[in-house]
Amino acid sequence: MTRIGFAYNQKPDSTPASPSATDAVDADDEPPGTRRDQRSRPSSAEHSNPFTATGGGTGVVAPPAPAPHPAAAGVSDVYAEWDAPETIDAVARALSALGEVVRLEADADFPARLRDARPDIVFNIAEGLHGPNREAHVPAICEYYGIPYSGSDPLTLSLCLHKGHTKRMLAAHGIPTAAFTLVESEADLERLAADPRTVYPRFVKPVQEGSSKGITERNLVRDAHELRQRTRELLRDYAQPVLVEDYLPGAEFTCGVLGNGPAARVLPIVGMRFDTLPAGAAPIYGYEAKWIWDRPDRPLDIFECPARIPAPLRTAIEEVVLAAYHALGCRDWSRIDVRLDAHGTPHVIEINPLPGILPDPADNSCLPKAARAAGLSYDELIQACLLHAAERQGVALERGSVP
Repeated sequence: MTRIGFAYNQKPDSTPASPSATDAVDADDEPPGTRRDQRSRPSSAEHSNPFTATGGGTGVVAPPAPAPHPAAAGVSDVYAEWDAPETIDAVARALSALGEVVRLEADADFPARLRDARPDIVFNIAEGLHGPNREAHVPAICEYYGIPYSGSDPLTLSLCLHKGHTKRMLAAHGIPTAAFTLVESEADLERLAADPRTVYPRFVKPVQEGSSKGITERNLVRDAHELRQRTRELLRDYAQPVLVEDYLPGAEFTCGVLGNGPAARVLPIVGMRFDTLPAGAAPIYGYEAKWIWDRPDRPLDIFECPARIPAPLRTAIEEVVLAAYHALGCRDWSRIDVRLDAHGTPHVIEINPLPGILPDPADNSCLPKAARAAGLSYDELIQACLLHAAERQGVALERGSVP
């Protein structure tokens, strides 16, 4: 029987004040879940569709003035990228249809346990914890031992985690992405803030984080004062450069991709319905929208899948998504975020080669949502990724073909 190693990072029961890979903390510090009550969803009559507004279907949204909302401050996001036991169990069940699953938690003992287990292939969703190449650790160790694995290689994972490197690669391939500056120090920040050519609003974010870590309402800055204040906070709190980019005022989408080479395909596009955010909120899907406002008693109906957009826009988004997927060397699956500029042109915001895969349809997890819209069950989505990886590397699995 084929032995499938399953590499993952499991959220701890609690979150530390001073994070380390093994510390434990109070579970109350964990971000609230994104469970949603179907009965509480806003009706279509209450919220208009932003993608069918006037203006050629571009869904351009003007940034509203900031409003006082619950802040993410004081809520630890250290383990935001790691997976809950429910997700890990669901993935293991899906994989078990294709072989014997050997769980390999990506902790300090992972290299030795991988070496001893010697699986035929590794299914990897481990995000890592420390360092700028943390998402590449498991694939690099697999390569060292000559063990096939799913997903992108260490180079792609490191490039995509660093938003500046990603954008440079996109620009080199002629793929639209917002113009940006990297701020690495107080001197860099002061030069940018004092430059009369700096246009506002701008958007700032840590250069090497995922799962909306460090991204709140206040990251949309409207003048030099806000730019200085928020960028200083990010430099201090995340100890890494800050990406400062042109703000794109149009509609936002996220796109799942499955497959490799010419056969890679874009799943039904997920559109963001920013009109469902609290009144006055900035039109961004940040930490508040993911963890604060989307609550069981007041759920956000923020996603539309498939997005109701004109066919030419859908084609343009799919083309830019696949171009980015191939330019960065993504493999098997990814999720790619796209936003329109003021003219309705799709720009790539971010590439996620280790996409979130929460199994419960009540959760806001975009790749499973897109897969369901394409007629794939959760199990079929997980199996498709492994089947693509196995086919790419000549590994025989117990059954099945790519959905």
